[in-house]
Amino acid sequence: MDCGAGRARTTVPQPCPAQQHSPQHHQRGAGGAETGQAGGSSRRTAPEGSAAPPPPPPRPRPQPALRARRAERAGAALAILSAGAGRGRGGRGALARTGRAEAAWRVRGRVGPCGAVRGREGRARRRRMPSAAGRGHGQDRRPDNEDSSAADDYAKERYGVSSMIQSQEKPDRVLVRVKDLTLEKADEEVWVRGRIHTSRAKGKQCFLVLRQQQFNIQALVAVGQHASKQMVKFAANITKESIVDIEGVVRKAHQKIGGCTQQDVELHVQRIYVISSAEPRLPLQLDDAVRPEVEGEEDGRATVNQDTRLDNRIIDLRTSTSQAIFCLQSGICQLFRETLIRKGFVEIQTPKIISVFRAEDSNTHRHLTEFVGLDIEMAFNYHYHEVVDEIADTLVQIFKGLQERFQTEIQTVSKQFPCEPFKFLEPTLRLEYREGVAMLREAGVEMGDEEDLSTPNEKLLGRLVKEKYDTDFYILDKYPLAVRPFYTMPDPANPKTSNSYDMFMRGEEILSGAQRIHDPQLLTERAKHHGIDLEKIKAYIDSFRFGAPPHAGGGIGLERVTMLYLGLHNVRQTSMFPRDPKRLTP
Repeated sequence: MDCGAGRARTTVPQPCPAQQHSPQHHQRGAGGAETGQAGGSSRRTAPEGSAAPPPPPPRPRPQPALRARRAERAGAALAILSAGAGRGRGGRGALARTGRAEAAWRVRGRVGPCGAVRGREGRARRRRMPSAAGRGHGQDRRPDNEDSSAADDYAKERYGVSSMIQSQEKPDRVLVRVKDLTLEKADEEVWVRGRIHTSRAKGKQCFLVLRQQQFNIQALVAVGQHASKQMVKFAANITKESIVDIEGVVRKAHQKIGGCTQQDVELHVQRIYVISSAEPRLPLQLDDAVRPEVEGEEDGRATVNQDTRLDNRIIDLRTSTSQAIFCLQSGICQLFRETLIRKGFVEIQTPKIISVFRAEDSNTHRHLTEFVGLDIEMAFNYHYHEVVDEIADTLVQIFKGLQERFQTEIQTVSKQFPCEPFKFLEPTLRLEYREGVAMLREAGVEMGDEEDLSTPNEKLLGRLVKEKYDTDFYILDKYPLAVRPFYTMPDPANPKTSNSYDMFMRGEEILSGAQRIHDPQLLTERAKHHGIDLEKIKAYIDSFRFGAPPHAGGGIGLERVTMLYLGLHNVRQTSMFPRDPKRLTP
């Protein structure tokens, strides 16, 4: 015990020359020291007929001061452990077996009130400790700060990478949506699926931000009853955008959690499994993709340009802004359908490929070569304004529905693209074309009575209307006949104008409509006037030869309505996979 407790050596003594030639010199004594070494209890002589080996050099003895320091350290360790004598493995018997090295390890480890090491971790470490004799001969020893082995991980069943879901089972589990994690669910145990938006390890804790569509919540993995150190480390190493299933308890947050939509609660994680791993390197960072351009310019942080977004649209569509845009766009379709069904309309699906069409320049901020059209066609009784009023009211109902049902999405988009709330009047403001031209002329614009509005003049007129009438939505009626298609009904009171109209949002046209000519003879005359080959439109003209009611309508561009309602600047932001003359993929 004196040698073990007082001088636990970790170096291998050098063998004497006789040991190099005589195998029997490697026999061990009861104390574990090799015979023939200095400090052994007996000495053997060389076999008869052989030369006696020279005596081994004496082992240098420690200086008195060094011996005193060693004794002082050993005494300190012994004093700490002596309080646990007679109490199992933590008592003095353990000290006698393992010596000073183990005593020092116990001091550095988790020592209980009576000197015993707590828990399975302490017991496992004691079992792994080598004997004093082994250490004296230089056996490797685990570093004191090494993590516990897998066998010591009490949470190993509570985390990991899940096997691929191939519909092999139907677990009885209800997944709660992130947006539904509110104070009403405080202290409830829930399962949630979402993407890892960010992770931050801090000591024995890891803070995750779990994202689902445009909603996110902070999740906490902390060492404790349900989570081990290994589990915390695993959570911290999950790559961004990976999909995970988490079981946890909803807890009320001590203070508002900034940066998360669910600011009043957080999720205390008990289990976490990776469902689908994302590659470590992302083509763009989502935090950069939602940063306002002005903010990025001011503090020098990165923003993502439009081409990069569209080249990596799969990732860009995951941003909270994109998620909100397309949720709101879905709402426009829903409200369009609800309103017209309530008005007695029937939904139909018409051919998308026809032999007569009107080509437009698709290289602008508001044009695409492929778009979604919300079209309204309606038979009326005596005046096309019956149709104009129905279309205007349909759009107003959409605007009202968006305000009532999609405020969260509107606010989400406005964080990145600030914009004044969309304003409209009931009933909708209607101006005649000549009135709009007069307003432009008063503002200094020179244009003729039968000249069509250019895009800059449309935007200017929109600003003038907003200043005068405080509305972002209005109708311009009675367009010049010369600038409208051949099938537009002429105005019977003025041969230079027509029964046609456009509707505008924030100074940009979102619908162009008119009363259609339903008489085949007049339709033929107007086609000839425009120089159209009658053979190419014969089927169209013939469709009116068997009686057709007076009718009117208009086509609404879904992507354009979404763009202008939210105050965005490019229709490609509101097209999930935009198509134009320069882009066919992704």
